Order: sequence, then C-alpha cells, then structure tokens
Amino acid sequence: MSAEILDGKAIAAALRGRVKEVVAARTAAGEEAPGLATVLVGDDPASHVYVGSKRRACGEAGIRSIHHELAADVSEAELVALVAELDRDSGVDGILVQMPLPDHIDQDVVLAEISAGKDVDGLTPANAGQLAQGRIGVREALDLDTREPVTGLIPCTPAGVVEIRDRSGVELAGAEAVVVGRSILVGRPMASLLVNADATVTVCHSRTRDLAAVCRGADILIAAVGRPEMVQGDWIKPGATVIDVGMNRTDAGLVGDVDFDPAAAVAGRITPVPGGVGPMTIAMLLANTVRAARAAISR
Repeated sequence: MSAEILDGKAIAAALRGRVKEVVAARTAAGEEAPGLATVLVGDDPASHVYVGSKRRACGEAGIRSIHHELAADVSEAELVALVAELDRDSGVDGILVQMPLPDHIDQDVVLAEISAGKDVDGLTPANAGQLAQGRIGVREALDLDTREPVTGLIPCTPAGVVEIRDRSGVELAGAEAVVVGRSILVGRPMASLLVNADATVTVCHSRTRDLAAVCRGADILIAAVGRPEMVQGDWIKPGATVIDVGMNRTDAGLVGDVDFDPAAAVAGRITPVPGGVGPMTIAMLLANTVRAARAAISR
C-alpha cells in the first residue's frame, strides 16, 4: 500500500490567501491592519527560524508585525512587564511569546499576562477551558468575516491538523484516534478537538505501556512528541491516517516524529515533513490574529 500524501502546504496557501483578502478589504475600507506582537527570548536557532517565518507570513498577509527580542538572561519580571504592556496596547491585537522560554522563567506566569482576546496561541486557561468544554472549534476559527463575539481562540497547530483532516475527507466521528504527546501546545488541545468531533481518543505519553500496540489500534494517529522518527512503520494500522506534527533537525535534515517511508507503505494517508502540518500552523496563526483584531472575546 502506498499512502496518499496530505499536502498541508497547499491547504495553508489557500487559507493564507483568504486571510490576505480579508485584511486587504478591511484596510481599503479605512480600518487599521491587524497587529501581531512576537516576543523572542534568547538565541535558540530553531526559535529564531520559527519567529522569522511567522513575521514574513504576517508581512505577506498585510498584518503588522511588532517584534521584541530579549536576551536569554532577561529576568522573569522584565518579560512579564513587557507582555503586560503589549496586552494593554490597543495597537496590538495578538501576542505570541515563542516557546520554549529559558529555565529560569515560568511560562505560566508570563502567559497569565495575556488576555484571552490576544492569546493567538490559545494557551491561556480561559481559552483552554473553552476548548475543553467544547465551546469553540475549527469552523469558528476559520470564520474570518465574523463581527460577532467569539468564545475563544484555538491553538494553531491542532487547529491546522483538523483543517487538513477536513479538507482530506477523513471521518472523525466514531474513529479510534491516538495522540502521542500531551503538551499544552499540541497534545492536550488536539485531544479536546478530537473529542469534540466525536472521535474516541487515547492520549499517550512517556508512561504509556506498550506504546506500539496502542498506536496499532488507531484509525487516526497523531504524533506530537518531538522525537525523530520514533513512530515506526510497524506501529501503523493498515489504511490509517497518520498526522506527523514533529519537526526535528538532524544531521540528515528535517524529519518528523514518524519514520516516513515505512509508515507510508502501510498507512492510507500521511502528512510529510516538511510540507505537512508546519505550514498550517502559521496559516492558522494568521487567521487567529484576524479574529483577535475584529471580534471581541466573550468573557
């Protein structure tokens, strides 16, 4: 069996084009372009690449990029003060603090300074709670024309995964879905979105017994653990849909969390790395920024 390749790059390009159209129409009508503030702490090369990509995408979509870079030894108090200032700034519609932060900074303390309406990463307790309760979904996240109050903003990567699934015709209702990884950025919100779509969901982690056997039971397998090619081909149920969220830099180049070639020989559908989930993450960030700019968050 040779798996169908799910082209996240093409799906993301269509969404980015839609965002650009919406922003252009609103600025032509005299409205200010949405503004996204990015905060980068330290000199981690991968973080610099990620933030650079996000800023370029903003420029291409007509979104204002407001960028702050801080030294790795910045104090927690200084970072908190900056984020609080951005949250008060009416010219800033969305705030993204690039993770991971240095060990001496508590990310929860920093995130607490971001109001739900500017939390384009969907990481604050308010937004996470709305998602967990099933009050927000990807359809709402993609409604860029709304002027009505919205209930929250969804983390970009999980939302991008669901959009790939929607565009590819993968049925979630009643499916056995396995998420490998339980981070607050991907694994946990991904599980909530799958539950909200009526899938039966198992979340795996470092303490999971016989991980390979659990994965073999999945109709939909989502790998988001951050370990290069950890998921082997013989972990895949024949015909399953495999979504690889991993992005690991190795001596051989950029690879995912799934050993691609053996997995593709068994799966029915699979996302590549690069060109799968990564482009969707940035596209959903742009969509979240547009919604943050023009739709008041209900509190």
